[in-house]
Amino acid sequence: MMNYSKGIPERTVGLDLGDKRSFVVVLDRDGEEVQRRSLKTGKRAFERFFRRLPPSRVALETGTHAGWASRLLSGLGHEVIVANSRKLRLVYENKRKSDQVDAEYLARLARVDPKLLHPVQVRGPGAQADWTLLEARKQLVEARTDLINHCRGAVKKTGRRLSGCSTPAFSRRAWPEVPEPLREALRPVLETISDLSRRIREMDRLIEVKCEQEYPHTGVLRQIGGVGALTALAFVLRLERAERFAKSRQAGPFLGLIPGRDQSGDWDPGLPISKQGDRMMRCLLVTSAHYILGPFGPDCDLRRKGLGLIERKGGGKNAKKVAVVATARKLAVLMHHLWATGEEYDPFYNAGLQQAA
Repeated sequence: MMNYSKGIPERTVGLDLGDKRSFVVVLDRDGEEVQRRSLKTGKRAFERFFRRLPPSRVALETGTHAGWASRLLSGLGHEVIVANSRKLRLVYENKRKSDQVDAEYLARLARVDPKLLHPVQVRGPGAQADWTLLEARKQLVEARTDLINHCRGAVKKTGRRLSGCSTPAFSRRAWPEVPEPLREALRPVLETISDLSRRIREMDRLIEVKCEQEYPHTGVLRQIGGVGALTALAFVLRLERAERFAKSRQAGPFLGLIPGRDQSGDWDPGLPISKQGDRMMRCLLVTSAHYILGPFGPDCDLRRKGLGLIERKGGGKNAKKVAVVATARKLAVLMHHLWATGEEYDPFYNAGLQQAA
């Protein structure tokens, strides 16, 4: 829970971050404009300007520069609010949108009530570096998938198909099946796929080491069948603190795994999940849910509930999709609970309660 000073501050600053230049609007306690200017986006320019300001409430949006900028301004003694850009309809639906207008809206909203900005928590520099490792791995995996699909598509155009195999073994297994006329074109592609697989394995080993040495509390999460080092580390880095939520069930909405809502009067349609929060973390939880509900998933409460939901929904693809998302949401709640309490994982905890009752 993020706490902000009560009442209207003496100075409120709206900072619209741009890639090369940023715009600043400063308001006094009465909401009157004190200063409006453009700054070069960089640490030296920001430090030179904000060091001269008295302690102020500064509002800026999430984005590429939000992390280092918020840490810099906090270090200079300012109260920093990082606003959720997806929630700021007031900014994005404005017909006179510009950097100056955005900065002024940020300042005026922060002056009245910081909660209107839907503040987000910015990662520390160490956590940000480790999160970048996970993002880099994701980029390599996606690049490898694209190259594999390219090879399969190229071979299909000749009327043939490459045999199915595991992704790490693709380059080795596919080469003998590549038609002779395509070998000159696909050889460098297959070599690149092989190199990507090697680098991904190296990153996986690094993630394992980080979990054991720097994030030992991920071991509690890895007790759950289907949750490996990658998912456990991503979960810890995404939330950063177990105390972030007072109740574990808040983890589902935070990761966008609950249905959206558009209720008005008697109109309250069923909507897909909101998909708010981090997409990579949500995909990892869904992947774990697929494993839990798949043929190799271990017997546990999560699996039983998910399979029971598929049966109640009548089976089929749509029922499986609903069950996978529901299992991913329950998995997020369970992971937060284990992290917050440090309890040993009991795969049949709920089943035991029902049996006792």
